[in-house]
Amino acid sequence: MSEPEQKKMEVRYLKVEAAFHGQRIDNYLVNLLKGVPRSFIYRVLRRGEVRVNKGRKPASYRVQEGDLLRIPPVRAGEQKVLQFDSRLLEGLGQAILYEDDRLVVLNKPAGLAVHGGSGLRFGVIEGMRRLRPMEKQLELVHRLDRDTSGCLLISKRRSTLRTLHEMLRNNGIDKRYLALVAGSWPKDRMTVNAPLIKNILQSGERMVQVDPLGKAAVTRFTVRQRFASSMLVEAELVTGRTHQIRVHAAQLGTPILGDPKYGDNASNHAWRALGLKRMFLHAESISFHWPDQQRQLRFVAPLESSLERLLDRLGSDHG
Repeated sequence: MSEPEQKKMEVRYLKVEAAFHGQRIDNYLVNLLKGVPRSFIYRVLRRGEVRVNKGRKPASYRVQEGDLLRIPPVRAGEQKVLQFDSRLLEGLGQAILYEDDRLVVLNKPAGLAVHGGSGLRFGVIEGMRRLRPMEKQLELVHRLDRDTSGCLLISKRRSTLRTLHEMLRNNGIDKRYLALVAGSWPKDRMTVNAPLIKNILQSGERMVQVDPLGKAAVTRFTVRQRFASSMLVEAELVTGRTHQIRVHAAQLGTPILGDPKYGDNASNHAWRALGLKRMFLHAESISFHWPDQQRQLRFVAPLESSLERLLDRLGSDHG
């Protein structure tokens, strides 16, 4: 075995530097162990092979400056060289809505995961790192479901990531979504305050449901347009739980059309025949201002053309 290969087989110990303070440990390890699949990283965390100050930590743990990490051996076979589709990278480049020295704002396409793992070779963040190889600190600020399109923030600096995460925790970032839902409400404004809990099914599928023992979750819905058997609604996230809008819309008896997990299969099938080939959930806008600036930043992601055409058709039929 060559010397480089031997080094890969050794346990490593390192201290977390100040620049990485507050980063989730799974993301920290993804950057540290270049090319190693996320499935491997989650596995060694789950087994306790990664230790922080001699103790186990979950994937959600945020590393602290000075933490002492034990990193298990990484075999060469566990490392992958990602092969990127040139069309995907070109599409990501065209999806950039805004970029400066702090962050990138993307209009994420539906059907593309924000990161690799769970059988996916790569996602948005891996693609952006390939597009911006000189940017060594690119990180997802938040997440969108694979089937959700729209505004996605990617930070370029650790300090930016920490600032935006603090703003997210303190409701300093305003996120608005557009959804086409089945049915109708008696009022144009509806607020759902229903705690959510995550469950993992035997198949490994993650499901979220309303449960009094879950985490607090609040969504404000506003009707934008009414059609014969559906509504275009705006959803404002007061909290940011997994699948929150999807579960809360279903809780109201008006599931998001095209939603394969929380929607109605018969309705989804019928709407697919009408041209809706995906879940109609889109992160339309995101706005905030930096603590050191007074100017409000607001980014708006246009709907993809297929969804625009569907709305035009519904409006014509309704009119």
